[in-house]
Amino acid sequence: MINRKKFLEISTMGITGLFVSPSLAASKQTDSEKFEIKQQPIKFGIITDLHYDLMHDSDRRAQLFIDAMNKEQPDFIISLGDFCMPKPSNKNLIEIWKKFNGKKHYLLGNHDTDGGFTKEQALAFWGAEKPYYSFDDQGFHFVILDGNEKDPQKKLSGYPRTIGKEQLKWLKEDLINTKLRTIIFCHQGLENTINGLDNGMEVRYLFEQINKEAGYNKVILVLTGHHHLNYHNQINDIHYVQINSASYYWAGEDFESKAFGEEFYKKHCILKRTLVYKDPIWAMVSLDKKHIKIEGTETVMAGISLEQSGINVYKDVYPISSKIDSRKLTY
Repeated sequence: MINRKKFLEISTMGITGLFVSPSLAASKQTDSEKFEIKQQPIKFGIITDLHYDLMHDSDRRAQLFIDAMNKEQPDFIISLGDFCMPKPSNKNLIEIWKKFNGKKHYLLGNHDTDGGFTKEQALAFWGAEKPYYSFDDQGFHFVILDGNEKDPQKKLSGYPRTIGKEQLKWLKEDLINTKLRTIIFCHQGLENTINGLDNGMEVRYLFEQINKEAGYNKVILVLTGHHHLNYHNQINDIHYVQINSASYYWAGEDFESKAFGEEFYKKHCILKRTLVYKDPIWAMVSLDKKHIKIEGTETVMAGISLEQSGINVYKDVYPISSKIDSRKLTY
């Protein structure tokens, strides 16, 4: 039960500002059929959580992804964050990324600013101008979010993981001003309560209000990384798909992997706390007027099987795996 004090606190936060004006949204509904005629099938490649600074074979993993993308020729590729810190020694990753012969997008992960680097430095390293923005392609609308903002009214443990008021205001206006079916990209999961986006419920509710007032499912798909897991949720007719890490699962400070020898762990000590995927994994996403098709990839754990690792595969609720499932979803 919310008392008067708590109600006033919520009101001050301006949450009601996220609600969509029916009169404003109604002006968009009349064109809902027109935009579907302009829709064309689109395909994009997606990879996340490479963790270039930690992995012993990051160049190989990045190169395999780019080679596959140049073969498949999607309309664009996107990294969902946690690729690398923006330091000069990581420029080889940028050179590999540039080898894709097409459009490229990048969003910030929480580890991209490790080592004392700023968001501005990370964005400049990738040639990105803004931490959040949107673009249209083939009759679809795409939104890149920055889930790494701080909430000045909360003290969260770990990394910042909020979408702040200014970005929320921008997001609301951006969604109102498009008639196109919309795909959202964010590093942190919006429906994962284990270190996911802190105000994920608030953002999800905004999506639902946008869809309700539009009279059709405008926001159809949310793609996230960060959690190094593989799952799909459908919440109020919106698909939320978690894209697994390209490299590993973080098993925790108390875990000691036996996948590699001691000499290996002397050079790559942090990987002793992980389950390393033998080969990189990524996904190809295709959209048409009715369907979302995800073509996932899979591998095995390097050096030792998941069963032999002794880890509880459900320690983060969704089962640990070294794959991204292929899915055919309808909207």
